[in-house]
Amino acid sequence: MKIIDAQVHIWSKAVTPPSGLHRKVETFTAEQLLKEMDEAGVDAALIHPPVSWDPDSNALAIDAARRYPDRFAVMGQFALDAPEGRELVQGWRNQPGMMGLRWPFLQEAQQQRLHDGSLDWLWPAAEREGLPVAMMGGLFLPKFHEIAERHPNLRMLVDHCGLNRHGQDAAAFIHLDELVALAKLPNVAVKATGAPHYSTQAYPFRNIQDGLHRIFDAFGPKRMFWGTDITRMPCNYRQCVTFFTEELPWLAGKDLEDVMGRGLCEWIGWNYSF
Repeated sequence: MKIIDAQVHIWSKAVTPPSGLHRKVETFTAEQLLKEMDEAGVDAALIHPPVSWDPDSNALAIDAARRYPDRFAVMGQFALDAPEGRELVQGWRNQPGMMGLRWPFLQEAQQQRLHDGSLDWLWPAAEREGLPVAMMGGLFLPKFHEIAERHPNLRMLVDHCGLNRHGQDAAAFIHLDELVALAKLPNVAVKATGAPHYSTQAYPFRNIQDGLHRIFDAFGPKRMFWGTDITRMPCNYRQCVTFFTEELPWLAGKDLEDVMGRGLCEWIGWNYSF
């Protein structure tokens, strides 16, 4: 079974310290990541450039995909206020390893742009180009739902299980009903990245397993993708893998193969050899 991580970061010469719980190190290179992936049995990974603390990370990710095409692909981004943004979307996937677009929209001021009309050009542009778009949609589920419903041919991914980013244990799942309602839209998928973060318990994080099961039941194996965001996980990389491959009794066989990588590749158009 091929194992593909749906979200990792690499960076170099960070201008500001990595945000939140991410490792407070100046650099985390493709080679360092590959070493950890090899130790954990992870075949490939989808890089999300952390532009908020390394403005050069988009170019760094593209370079990693160019040098290691069988190990990395990229969900890239550009400055949304850049005047050339509309032109950049055209031919975006011509860059090495580039699969689509991703902006977290973590800050309130950034989220406001989703509501003020200044990004209304982006969704149809990405839709026309066949570019999947990933966002921290759990922070603004109603707006995420609205965009996905308005653009049915735009493939959209909800980051980090779509859960309450500021909660753990039961508090992480306070919007679960609203999240699973998104599954009715066939153009929406969930990246089950960072799941261990949502539990204060030790491995195998039993108190979040039922919630993950509910997400799986709603979206299915073709629209729920395992991943880590490894640089902020409370457990080691191998445990992130075995949490899904060994500890979830409802996930097995072809469903497990889809969740652990095949479904992601099909969703974003990554022509990976399985």
